[in-house]
Amino acid sequence: MRHRVKTKSFHRPKEQREALFVNLAIALIEHGKIETTVQKAKALRPFVEKLVTLAKKETVAARRLLNARLRNNTKAATKLFKEIAPLLKERNGGYTRIYKLDKRRRGDDAQMAIIEFVEHPDKE
Repeated sequence: MRHRVKTKSFHRPKEQREALFVNLAIALIEHGKIETTVQKAKALRPFVEKLVTLAKKETVAARRLLNARLRNNTKAATKLFKEIAPLLKERNGGYTRIYKLDKRRRGDDAQMAIIEFVEHPDKE
């Protein structure tokens, strides 16, 4: 039974799953949008939204927590603090959006999606 199970396991151990989310989050922060499967995008959304909410606090403790959650990737943490969080300051959640794509991945026919920030400094 799946009672009280909030996340998908992606058939990976906990450490690998956490590393997957951290790497996807870092890529999303650095590039503004990434292409991944729909299930990974849906699982990544709450993780990234919590990071943005933390970055909006602008305290030393928040910065240290963010660095710890991003596995000491200071480049991504700095970009989140200085570029992305100020754009999303007035917004109360809903920092990301997911577009489902028509194309499917060639190897396993998984449905693909694009996850992106609603507001991003690199947007044209």
